[in-house]
Amino acid sequence: MSRSDLREQTLDMIEQVVEGVETRGNKMLHLSMNPLPQKREVIKIIRTCQEVLFPGYFGEQELYRGNFRYHLGDRLYALARALRREVTKAFLMPSDEQMPSAAEAEDRAGEVVFKFMSELPSVLETVVDDVEAAYDGDPAASGPVEIIMAYPGFKAIYTYRIANVLYRLKVPLVPRIMTEFAHNETGVDIHPGARIGRHFFIDHGTGVVVGETTDIADRVKLYQGVTLGALSFPKDERGELIRGAKRHPTIEENVVIYAGATILGGDTVIGRDSVIGGNVWLVTSVEPDTRVVLSRSQLAYEVTQREE
Repeated sequence: MSRSDLREQTLDMIEQVVEGVETRGNKMLHLSMNPLPQKREVIKIIRTCQEVLFPGYFGEQELYRGNFRYHLGDRLYALARALRREVTKAFLMPSDEQMPSAAEAEDRAGEVVFKFMSELPSVLETVVDDVEAAYDGDPAASGPVEIIMAYPGFKAIYTYRIANVLYRLKVPLVPRIMTEFAHNETGVDIHPGARIGRHFFIDHGTGVVVGETTDIADRVKLYQGVTLGALSFPKDERGELIRGAKRHPTIEENVVIYAGATILGGDTVIGRDSVIGGNVWLVTSVEPDTRVVLSRSQLAYEVTQREE
């Protein structure tokens, strides 16, 4: 193939792709002077929050008593600026509501950042409780440093705590980018809209799913592979999904749910101080102080003969 032929074919291919995107991918186009929130910037915000909440654990700065306050002030300032930029972009996204002006979006973002920063001390208290829950719940944990820096379940919970603040402040998209980043990194999928109490621990973590309308009270422990999901998706008279309805279960205080258990439905309540065994499937409520396990009679044992 000559160079001119290759050039013609390349130009033709480009034209086909452009035409296909324009005609069949119009829902995937974002043709606007307002850029969307960027995933890489949102991830940087998560990492800056780590530096703020766990000084000395993350980042390259060597901390000592003399520079601690200056370092923390610098990180908080950087956090506020970055968060305001991405939240402003989120408020300027196309939606069913009337789009604000650029100035209005920036003002709203400023209010969100102020409220978010005001909640950071409370978030810190809660994640300290989560670290204690991990240490109390896992005899293999050597201490806070290992939990904060190496436990995937804690990383997912910490990211959820940050994202949930923004979700409650009605910031579009950014909270979901945060929790999906944690999902990708840890295998734990927590929707930022879930309501989760204090002293929460996910052991091992991989495969855990916590849906948007899940309610989890204080001192709950989940193992890997647990699903707190929806039993069905209700639809309106036009056949469209009804959004915002309670679809996911409620877990009361002091509940332990073992590996592989699946609990579904917005009306399903797991009563306080209950234990749900591994691989149990539940779509009905459980009274407090109940132990739910698979019947031993369902297990089959076969003794193999060893060759002499």
